[in-house]
Amino acid sequence: MSEIVIVTGAGGYVGRHVTRAVAELGYEPIALVRRRRDDDFDAATRVIEADVLDPSFDIASIAPVGRIAAVIHLAWQDGFVHNAPSHLERLSDHYRFLTGLADAGVARIAALGTMHEVGYWEGAVTAETPTNPVTLYGIAKDALRRSATLSIGERAAFVWLRAYYILGDDRRNRSIFAKLLETADRGETVFPFTTGRTLYDFIDVADLGRQIAVSATAEGVTGVVNVSSGEPESLASRVERFISENDLDIVLQYGAFPDRPYDSPGIWGDATAITGLMAQSPFADRA
Repeated sequence: MSEIVIVTGAGGYVGRHVTRAVAELGYEPIALVRRRRDDDFDAATRVIEADVLDPSFDIASIAPVGRIAAVIHLAWQDGFVHNAPSHLERLSDHYRFLTGLADAGVARIAALGTMHEVGYWEGAVTAETPTNPVTLYGIAKDALRRSATLSIGERAAFVWLRAYYILGDDRRNRSIFAKLLETADRGETVFPFTTGRTLYDFIDVADLGRQIAVSATAEGVTGVVNVSSGEPESLASRVERFISENDLDIVLQYGAFPDRPYDSPGIWGDATAITGLMAQSPFADRA
């Protein structure tokens, strides 16, 4: 009988890819969603509707704790709205869920973080980089990382998966890449843009899903893991490349919008740890 990996927020932009990768690693994935949609998963995936942030939620009602290899917590509201009040309003619910997993005896717990925890930083981000978030999203994620790490302690292996700039499967996200496709759908040929000079760490969501699945289940891995490419590229370069790759009849109007004041000139993940993990995983040939 296969070990189980439970993925919360599995119906979201990242979650479907994580669930698929978990299955490819040989685990039995259980996808937890608030509301099921018929096109989210294949017929073999076990999908359960549940609100994991409800105080009455009990992980033992989903699967026997002894069979759970890991729980991967992706569920989060308003991730694309960096100053939404919901980030702080739901913080205690996320904390209760994660610490409740440790209370229940779950051996491995992983949660998705973000580069926005770091705040203003120029260069590569390591697990030891100090954090000084400047958005409600970043503040909430950083507070959850700190508090859950402290409270879970030695009771479970806790992994914090710090993600960067995600693209791919772009019809399902709310990034600039989705907006470019929508602009093309409307027949418009000019796209108002920033200077595009900022350097980001871009990663395809399918690659990210595999990195998350491996990091969350790899024995001995704890603490902050950058799930990232480790390769900085300017926003302008990546967007121009996206336009070319998708054969879009769009010209960027540079300087139409100011760069976001809280964005660093260049920020990317130090991918040393994740590169090593992936090289030893069944996904090594896809790196």
